[in-house]
This record gives sequence, structure tokens and C-alpha cells, in this order.
Amino acid sequence: MASVKEKVQLRKTDSPTRKSFSERMVEYGEIDHEFVVFESDIGYSTYSYLFGDKYPDRYFNMGIAELGTMAAAAGMAADGRTVVVSGYGVFLTMRAVEVVRSFICYPHLNVKILSSHGGLTAAIDGVTHQATEDIAYMSTLPEMKVLAPCDKFSARAAFDIAMQTPGPVFTRLMRDPLWDMYTEKDTFRLGGSHVLRRGGDITLVSYGDIVFQALEAADLLAKEGIEAEVIDMYSVKPFDAETLLESARRTKAVLVAENHQKRNGLGYEIGTFLLKHYPWKSAGVKSLKFDHLGLEDTFGESGNYYKVIDKYGISGRAIAEAARRLLSGARR
Repeated sequence: MASVKEKVQLRKTDSPTRKSFSERMVEYGEIDHEFVVFESDIGYSTYSYLFGDKYPDRYFNMGIAELGTMAAAAGMAADGRTVVVSGYGVFLTMRAVEVVRSFICYPHLNVKILSSHGGLTAAIDGVTHQATEDIAYMSTLPEMKVLAPCDKFSARAAFDIAMQTPGPVFTRLMRDPLWDMYTEKDTFRLGGSHVLRRGGDITLVSYGDIVFQALEAADLLAKEGIEAEVIDMYSVKPFDAETLLESARRTKAVLVAENHQKRNGLGYEIGTFLLKHYPWKSAGVKSLKFDHLGLEDTFGESGNYYKVIDKYGISGRAIAEAARRLLSGARR
């Protein structure tokens, strides 16, 4: 069961999750002297260069060639080393997906993927750099585990989880700094989640940057007397089914919001899971209300991050509006 935060206090941060993940990678280099890091000529963007500066003999820049980078990483991992591959999510999950599937996941190798610019967090960089299908690609692959931290503390924890989990792990990180919410005292685990806010009327489920939008939506709804429960599903695969079911049984309404295509995202997974496992007839429960927000089979566009997520219906305002609609029984 997930831990419940007593009170969430958002604090402005100067560290995007991609930087915090890489900073922890440098620290971890002193603990584990064997793992190596591969990147495709964007180390200054992913901050993996920090590891290269300290451990140049364990850092490999393979040039602008994600498929080849991933293949080389698979080769070294097959020889027994743990390998971290860093890059932009849109390239690591599309250009290199065959290698990830057949030469990393199939032999269950210890390759950990630092995937930056997840979803529309790469807003100003446009469609070519917005990884809005990455969760679908990676969560579909057998053996792959998927993490999506939202702040610097959960990003640092995600690195530790990845390194301590046998086999391939994909961690989705953000382009820009947003907020810090957790502290060094908070704990994270594969298959875990955190209940950030308790409520009895509706369950809001999200991960990564949209967690903050879900909290904003909960504040907006509270002004209308609607108590929203907010869950940070930072472990996307496997996700915390126990916490989800417990919350759904109490609120009888679940709304998933994610910075990703709706198709084959976490919302699809949760919707299917609830169809199979929700106790329709127990405890007098007759039905469950469910909805899912994400990109509606469309590409994003370049622009200010907050304006872009609002346009595509995953801002706090849009989540609150969808929650009202779901509770009222209105159809979109």
C-alpha cells in the first residue's frame, strides 16, 4: 500500500529531473565502480556529461546514433556490466526500439535508460523532440520496467531503483525544472505510488509533470466542495494496483491524466485493469465512473509549456473540468 503524504508543499526548484538523475548517477559511481554510461552527443543536455567529467574511462559518447549507441550498450551489458544509456526519449524509444526489444529486453540485460524530454515537457522544441508515445513503446516490451519521477528527489530515487532492479529499466525525465514536492526522507520502490492528497469523491491518477496539475485541479475542486484524492503513480510499470483499487472502491470515480497519447498510455492500462478487477457488486457498489485525459490521437505543437498542456487538455484547469463532467455523468 502506498504511503500517504500528510501535507504537500510545492517548492520551486532549479533542478530538472534529468539533472537530478544524472547528479545521483555521479554519486552512485563512487558506490558501484563497474557500471558505465553511454550517450549520443547530447550529454550537456541530459547532464550525463557530469559523469563523464568525473569518470572519463567509464563514459562513452557514441555520436548522433541512438540505435548504434543502444546496440553497443547491449553488447557491453551482455559481457556482465550494468550500462546507463542517456538521451532524448523520442529518439531512444523510436530509433532504437528494435535493439531495446530484441537485444536488451529479450536477454534481460542490465541496461538502464535515462530518457529526457518526456511528453510535452519538451514544449518549445516541437514535435520532433516531444516523446508523446514513449510510455506505450516501453511499457509494451516484456521485461521492461518504467518509472516516471516528478521532482528532483523522486528522480534521484528512480536512479537507485533502476540500478537495484535486475534487467532493463526505463526512466522518463523532464526537460525543465518545475517543482519539488518530496524530501530526502520520502521512500520509493518499484511498483509503488504516493497518495498526495486524500479525498472521497474522485481519484485523480497521474505521473511526472502532470502530478502537479492534478494537485492544482484538486485545489480548484475543493473550492466547490469536491474532495479529490491524488495519486502519484511514479512506477508506471508495474503500477500500484493495490492502492488504485483501494482508492477506487472509496471514491467510485477514477480520472487518469497523463502527458502522453491516450492510446496505450497508463490510462489504457488502468482502465483495462479496473474492468477486470473492480468489485462491481461488493459492498453495494454498482458502478465505477472512469475517464482518461491525454493527447487525442494528435501531435503536439511548439510553444510555452503551460499553454501547450492546457491546449491539449492536461492542465490543472482541464483536469478539474473533466472531473466535474465525470461526476455529473455528462458525456464529452
